[in-house]
Amino acid sequence: MRRVKPHVLIVEDEPSQRAVLAYNLESEGFRVSEAEDGDAALLMVAEEIPDLVVLDWMLPGVSGIEICRRIKARPETRGLPIIMLSARTEEVDRVRGLETGADDYVVKPYSVSELMARVKSQLRRSRPAGVGETLSFEDITLDAETHRVQRAGQPVKLGPTEFRLLATFLERPGRVWSREALLDRVWGRDVYVDTRTVDVHIGRLRKALCAHGGTDPLRTVRGAGYALG
Repeated sequence: MRRVKPHVLIVEDEPSQRAVLAYNLESEGFRVSEAEDGDAALLMVAEEIPDLVVLDWMLPGVSGIEICRRIKARPETRGLPIIMLSARTEEVDRVRGLETGADDYVVKPYSVSELMARVKSQLRRSRPAGVGETLSFEDITLDAETHRVQRAGQPVKLGPTEFRLLATFLERPGRVWSREALLDRVWGRDVYVDTRTVDVHIGRLRKALCAHGGTDPLRTVRGAGYALG
């Protein structure tokens, strides 16, 4: 079953450091984008919001601290996890980075294996299905590792697309997802699919979830999209 890989943006001006980070992240199964300065990073985030940003403090032009502040200031990216990388070892610098909005702060030189662990830890909070976690909401349970879904103890049979849709909803219960946002998350930006296709798969997901009875857990928000709960 195809799974849309979590997307990590690396913002680092040192080519060798970028290459090491990209290699290790891709080896761990992530999709990677790279930016060599802050302006490029902001453009890339505006075009496609990643699942996590690995951000160097010292960048040419706009600093990593300022990039972090701008990302966290936008409502649509406020919850985007950011791991700040810095050679600054003083506690005051660490505090400044975290107070600006960074979710984690890693001092250079760092252990690559430790950084990978921190990336996975942040993604467990923001996109748990992407790293194989079990998700649940009310009587619905989804095991991302075994690709099994149950509702009220009964197995729910889902196709690959419906499975990814449900995982997306379970990661953020209550959030209203637009059709365009669901297309990006579930199908991927590199795949052209008409937005009406989302409605078709939402209908299939609803039918499968209600196959053994129970109320429809999906909510249609007129003019906005869909939500779970």
